[in-house]
Amino acid sequence: MEEEDEEVRALLGGRPEGDSAVRGAPRALPALCDPSHLAHRLVVLLLMCFLGFGSYFCYDSPAALQTQVKRDMQVNTTKFMLLYAWYSWPNVVLCFLGGFLIDRIFGIRWGTVFFSCFVCIGQVIFALGGIFNAFWLMEFGRFVFGIGGESLAVAQNTYAVSWFKGKELNLVFGLQLSMARIGSTVTMNLMGWLYTKIETSLGSAGHVTLGVTLMIGAVTCILSLICALVLAYLDRRAEKILHKEQGKTGEVIKLTDIKDFSLPLWLIFVICVCYYVAVFPFIGLGKVFFIEKFRFSPQSASAINSVVYVISAPMSPVFGLMVDKTGKNIIWVLCAVATTLVSHMMLAFTFWNPWIAMCLLGLSYSLLACALWPMVAFVVPEHQLGTAYGFMQSIQNLGLAVISILAGMILDTWGYLLLEVFFIACVSCECAMWQHLISYRALNSEVEEEKALNSEVEEEKGVYKPYQSPDIEQTA
Repeated sequence: MEEEDEEVRALLGGRPEGDSAVRGAPRALPALCDPSHLAHRLVVLLLMCFLGFGSYFCYDSPAALQTQVKRDMQVNTTKFMLLYAWYSWPNVVLCFLGGFLIDRIFGIRWGTVFFSCFVCIGQVIFALGGIFNAFWLMEFGRFVFGIGGESLAVAQNTYAVSWFKGKELNLVFGLQLSMARIGSTVTMNLMGWLYTKIETSLGSAGHVTLGVTLMIGAVTCILSLICALVLAYLDRRAEKILHKEQGKTGEVIKLTDIKDFSLPLWLIFVICVCYYVAVFPFIGLGKVFFIEKFRFSPQSASAINSVVYVISAPMSPVFGLMVDKTGKNIIWVLCAVATTLVSHMMLAFTFWNPWIAMCLLGLSYSLLACALWPMVAFVVPEHQLGTAYGFMQSIQNLGLAVISILAGMILDTWGYLLLEVFFIACVSCECAMWQHLISYRALNSEVEEEKALNSEVEEEKGVYKPYQSPDIEQTA
């Protein structure tokens, strides 16, 4: 304890009490070194943003190298999509356990380092699978990578809540999301070019070229691990100087709460799964689609395949502000779903410039993310939020794992047209669920009005009983 006090006094510029010299006022720390100063917190924010950069960069590396992976590893599309499925499988469970491990076992600092190590190790194993021509090793690497990926995002958000408050927090979350999309965009446009350069250096294409390319991508994960270590040091230092507590996720997971979930919440879960399975698997398979149908070059195909992330980076904060100001979450989600349906129909049944459809998909994806996820808080009590969000992420990952495999099988058997029809069916199912949610809300509103009217009549008769409204989303 005395050693810690000495360290704090040294950081603040004071002297030990036993020093016979005349003690002046403690020196003010430089702005960059003062945890309470904005300049220091901006440095922390920069580290937070790059904390998840490596994870998002490497997540979409299979999509960026779809042609090369299938050719060099001699696998069909079904096996290729297993690289995405294996990422999602561990997160079916870890969505419930990630926050618990951070809060109760490791703490935010060691938890962040722990999950960053899983991301690094997983990407290295993934690359070694390419070098040694072992596709099973690549699958195992993606499984290990998935263990760290989603939980690292939870740790990233926990750091944000610990260091920033109020309106600052909305901006911080927006910047973190934008950096994640930048990571995905960079890998889409860089990895193919990098593969070509390594192929030229080695003299031939093949699984070794693929593995070396993926190993270079692992450098971004190492940089993120360094950010995790520096963040841990700065957070510990700030705790001593400012006497602040270590950040916690605040998640309270109780599986017994699932039986109390309302019908609107289950509909939101289904809508979430139906939407994301029509976006992420499509991006995972999109590069070859644009090459085969629209005769794009590999570079142009990578560019258009990444446009969803390019648009999402700047537009997510803008749409978030718009939804906050206007409300009407149901209407905005319906607009996003309808726009997604139009974009998939354009890609499936027309030969119009696909940039139009992909830009629409990017806008709708950004809008839905801003409008759908906050709706969970409108239909469940606060004490069930942790369980609701954990379950929502869990079934989302389950859906992505299953549909990724199914999409690969459809593509191998029937081709891209039937795959697009399948995605259209998923979005159409989502529209039906959304219409059911709107009808359910309207019916409950009528019941509420009728009960309120009956209560007024009973009050006039002197037999008034207090009315409790049903638990249903009211902000639309």
